[in-house]
Amino acid sequence: MPFRAIALGAAVALTATLGLAAPAAAGGGGGQTPPTPSVVADGLVTPLGLAATASGGVLLTQNFLGALNAVDRKGALSEIAAAPGFELSAPSVAGKSIYYFQVAMDHSSAVLTKRTGTTSSQVADLAAYEAAANPDQVNTYGFLDLPADCASQFVPFPEFPPLGMPTYTGVLDTHPYASTVGRDGTVYVADAGINAIVAISPKGAVRTVAVLPPAAPVVVTEELRATTPWPECVVGHGYSAEPVPTDVEIGQDGRLYVTTLPGGTEDPAAGSRGTVWRIDPRGGTPRAVVTGLSSPTGLAIARDGTAYISEISGGADRGGQISVVRPGRTTAKPLVSVPSPGAIALSGSTLWIGADIMSPTGVSQLVTVDVRNPGRGWHGKWHGHWNDDFGKFFGNRFRGH
Repeated sequence: MPFRAIALGAAVALTATLGLAAPAAAGGGGGQTPPTPSVVADGLVTPLGLAATASGGVLLTQNFLGALNAVDRKGALSEIAAAPGFELSAPSVAGKSIYYFQVAMDHSSAVLTKRTGTTSSQVADLAAYEAAANPDQVNTYGFLDLPADCASQFVPFPEFPPLGMPTYTGVLDTHPYASTVGRDGTVYVADAGINAIVAISPKGAVRTVAVLPPAAPVVVTEELRATTPWPECVVGHGYSAEPVPTDVEIGQDGRLYVTTLPGGTEDPAAGSRGTVWRIDPRGGTPRAVVTGLSSPTGLAIARDGTAYISEISGGADRGGQISVVRPGRTTAKPLVSVPSPGAIALSGSTLWIGADIMSPTGVSQLVTVDVRNPGRGWHGKWHGHWNDDFGKFFGNRFRGH
């Protein structure tokens, strides 16, 4: 999956697309004083997955630590599962059951695990499904307009073979990034490797709900080409990158809402091209309902129809922000600045946010914001670390997954 912005474009008003009609009630945004965030847990490692629990807390995956934690309303962590050497990801909750994925670091397996009480069981392996079905093989990525003499200048790129091909179709890879559970027990998964939304039945049957479309082509500049193994002749041609689904939620209308990074460059010159899509869970063509986002990495939908979106490179300084889309609107407005925000989850009026998620050294944080009551501005200490080892997952340049 080359040229992703992570590991990992709405004519209909959002009120209608989410199937909700009540007026907005949350504070912040729209010219109001932003709410005041509070750091509730520190010293975390890649907190990339969150899911609200009935107790008012959240489930938290520290993905590359291989840890799944429960976090109470005061920020105290307790361990639910640990798998050193694996990635734990995409947590979700349904009743008394917890779902999460255990993913091999080489992505050779991606097993959905269901835990009820102290009993755990394996439900399905998305890597096996990808190997058999490869849903995004219907998509064509890369350069679609290169002359033959330019295409012939590409050379093999062992670190990630598609970079050495002028065009290609979906490669075999799986990386479940987020999940949610329907009323019938179906687990819907945003998979940033399959480039699709898949559904897993309670009995473990897997099907493709929708393949996300290739990102709109970005014209390659010399500056961007210099970060790749491509020949100089690609400058001026359009590159269509793989899409990056990062979150999936269920609206009150029963539809799925999915955030995607735009694929390719996050350079401001290319514009903010992240999207929220609306998808029928029975299958069908994704429809863009919110566009113009800067690397959206998480989505939470309130009962009144307000949508909260984390943008890892949002804000005037590209440092990250939480944005809000009010009912009846299709445009996201800034709510509050948060450094490198990833997963978000809404519990009542409390918005939980994984912050500074790019640091692998134990300085990431879990933050809460009361979206009901605006505060007087930002306070608290932020680390704002960047680590080159995570450049292939995040950043403002072309990079591989």
